[in-house]
Amino acid sequence: MIRHLAAALIALTSSAFAESMRGAEELEPRDIVFKDDPAFPRGGQTAVVYGDPSKPGLFIIRAKFPPNYLVPPHTHPVFESVTVLSGSMGSGMGVTVDKAKGKILGAGSLLLLPANDPHYVWSGDEETIIQVAAVGPFDLVYTDPKDDPRKR
Repeated sequence: MIRHLAAALIALTSSAFAESMRGAEELEPRDIVFKDDPAFPRGGQTAVVYGDPSKPGLFIIRAKFPPNYLVPPHTHPVFESVTVLSGSMGSGMGVTVDKAKGKILGAGSLLLLPANDPHYVWSGDEETIIQVAAVGPFDLVYTDPKDDPRKR
């Protein structure tokens, strides 16, 4: 009796799981293609993993930074969640870069940033990959317009 009940539960769970996976997307790291991003200083690359950051709705992007890379102080118009996937990322708050006041976040760390809060980030001595999830529309607004590579 218990074996039949267990078999029935496994069958129900399996069919429920299969139902929930319909329309799901599965991506492996090799499926994600990074491209140079004009919003970042030279060397920064991004890949859109889900959605469209320029439109309303959830989106997920990944950014890849070379070793010892700096993204100058900037803001975003929406809340963002940043996960360090590999390498390490320094994070500091404010409109002036002061790495001594920042914090180094290793792989697996999470940074939650309110909308319009000035901050800057940098990579450590190795390539760093981060994942950003937010609800668009999204933008990267440098606090000093001369730092914006799109305006050069």
